[in-house]
Amino acid sequence: MKLLFIGDVVGSPGRDMLKEYLPRLKEKYRPHITVVNGENSAGGRGITEKIYKEFLEWGAQAVTLGNHAWDNRDIFEFIDQAKYLIRPANFPDSVPGEGMKFIKYNQIEIAIINLQGRTFMAANIDDPFQKAAELVDEARKRTPIIFVDFHAEVTSEKQAMGWYLDGKVSAVIGTHTHVQTSDNRILPNGTAYLSDVGMTGPYDGILGIEKDPIIYRFLTGLPVRHEVPKSGRNLLSAVIMDIDEKTGIAKKIDRILINEDHPFFS
Repeated sequence: MKLLFIGDVVGSPGRDMLKEYLPRLKEKYRPHITVVNGENSAGGRGITEKIYKEFLEWGAQAVTLGNHAWDNRDIFEFIDQAKYLIRPANFPDSVPGEGMKFIKYNQIEIAIINLQGRTFMAANIDDPFQKAAELVDEARKRTPIIFVDFHAEVTSEKQAMGWYLDGKVSAVIGTHTHVQTSDNRILPNGTAYLSDVGMTGPYDGILGIEKDPIIYRFLTGLPVRHEVPKSGRNLLSAVIMDIDEKTGIAKKIDRILINEDHPFFS
């Protein structure tokens, strides 16, 4: 089976890119399952029910989140009814939503797990490694095909998760830092790995945010307001994986980058 994962969609520029290119990516790569990280899709912070439903209408089968999951209060009104919305599993048990979902195509089932790292991020969350082990054991009772979106800050923690789960899951793909890395590989025991899939949104900002205020902050140390550019060039970052349906072992992983410097060819 083929799994397409599209990295952190940022604001309306990211949504525009997803709407335009997802049908074209599906035509070219023929994925069976498409997963989108949407934690920044509402103005750069959080997600709304309308956006979540649009992602499904445009062709996603699941939407993952991250540390900005709760930034838009609208999420509390619909997350428990959203069958295909997945927040980090190692958030406290008291918060709404679920950290693992099972998706089917034909008679084949895939488990999608969302986890958040702790290094340089919120400390009041559970150990992602312990939670990963727990959920993987649960998932493997139903399917060998397991995809992990690991939303973390540092590459060392992401690499550690990749090695920790090598041979136990089909893929560990990093999100959160918004810059696509070039270390895609199949680990020795068959797990596809990439430190960060990158973002989908403004190409000429800084991590999807207007660049001038960010530069000003570095020059002065003063706080600034983060705004997503409403115009300008955009990009889309993704990864496509080929996974053995019987064993869950990854056979191939390729990065996808679409922007003015890397135009899309069908």
